[in-house]
Amino acid sequence: MMLAIRGALFGTFRNVPAVLGVRSKHTLPDLPYDVAALEPVICREIMEVHHQKHHNAYVTNLNAAEEQLKDAVAKNDVSKIIQLGGAIKFNGGGHINHSIFWHNLSPDSSKPSAELAEAIERDFHGLENFKKEMKAAAVAVQGSGWAWLGYNKKTKALQVAACPNQDPLEATTGLVPLFGIDVWEHAYYLQYKNLRPNYVDAIWDVANWKDISERLAKAK
Repeated sequence: MMLAIRGALFGTFRNVPAVLGVRSKHTLPDLPYDVAALEPVICREIMEVHHQKHHNAYVTNLNAAEEQLKDAVAKNDVSKIIQLGGAIKFNGGGHINHSIFWHNLSPDSSKPSAELAEAIERDFHGLENFKKEMKAAAVAVQGSGWAWLGYNKKTKALQVAACPNQDPLEATTGLVPLFGIDVWEHAYYLQYKNLRPNYVDAIWDVANWKDISERLAKAK
């Protein structure tokens, strides 16, 4: 029973089997570009706060929650294990989502691979229709959350989905994340104020189609 509970809580993480033993802590990944590289779409100040403050907080809190879980498992404290589920989901999701997000963006222009372009044409009837569907999903998120392009392994099709808060796409929907738009206010408010649609429109100028295409290839 204890193994089943632990597996349910940590199913998203590759280092789960080591939770009871020695393991390395999660760390804040470096940005793959300078903090000002995405200007004027995303300004330096947003990137500094978003990466060094918000993402770093998710990593710190995830490590703390895992330490508490290790102690709870050692004590056979099922109630505490269950209680920690929310903190692990939120902070773990924040870590997963942002680790994808930074690589989904790039100051270098790129185009979808032939494979991705064909899939977008097949499933959305064109790139512009796909962008419209992603924008609708992103703008419709109530409060904080994410809009995602995901790959459905069962249907072998691309899908647009939205997740609240920091819920990770694959762990909550089964879709493999390819491209995410962070619509938490900390991702855009310093620059775009309350105009979320403008932020969503602008983000395509720094979309890293090379990374998105590679994620699709790996998902199949």
